Amino acid sequence: MAESTAQGAAAFVPSGADLSELRAAAASCRGCELYKHATQTVFGDGDADAKLVLLGEMPGDREDREGEPFVGPAGRILAQGLEEAGIDRSTSYVTNVVKHFKFSERGKRRIHETPNRTEIVACRPWLVAELNVLQPEVLVCLGATAAKALFGSSFRITRERGTLLPAPDLEGVRWAGGDAPAVVATVHPSAVLRSDDRAAMYGGFLSDMRVAAEALTGRV
Repeated sequence: MAESTAQGAAAFVPSGADLSELRAAAASCRGCELYKHATQTVFGDGDADAKLVLLGEMPGDREDREGEPFVGPAGRILAQGLEEAGIDRSTSYVTNVVKHFKFSERGKRRIHETPNRTEIVACRPWLVAELNVLQPEVLVCLGATAAKALFGSSFRITRERGTLLPAPDLEGVRWAGGDAPAVVATVHPSAVLRSDDRAAMYGGFLSDMRVAAEALTGRV
């Protein structure tokens, strides 16, 4: 397997693989420099037949240690929002734009750092492969990084959140029958935790998740 990071993850993604094969291959990804400091690759997880895909930014500290997406405090907010919106997480699929934790060390703490454009592009082949396998009906972007990874750097959560948007053309993604999913953008669950007014922030998040739930009901 190639060791160079120059070409991103593409050299590590097996052609025609299912989700379990992709997850196994991603464990050895050297597509960018983030693997050197992260504990492990944190690949997507959930129902292989999921009609709803939840797309976040990247794993956090706890996710990096446990190897599963959204198992930390933000994951609890996400689970609560899904439940209250009437979405069964067990029939959904959760993943991140970037599969390795990026951080800086501050004493014994590891502080999250936002992935840059180069790292997002390097990791994109994994997301493309996941979407080609899953063929979701609805895609929820959790936070600005996830939304910009799909729609471009000019996308603004504050302008577009909570509305149904057509999925943009993504190089390498082939939608079955040409039927692209509906996309809903919202804040990342971690923004709820950071907010000075958690109730208001969570209320907005829940409202956006209900839009996704209604879209899902209308498309299945």
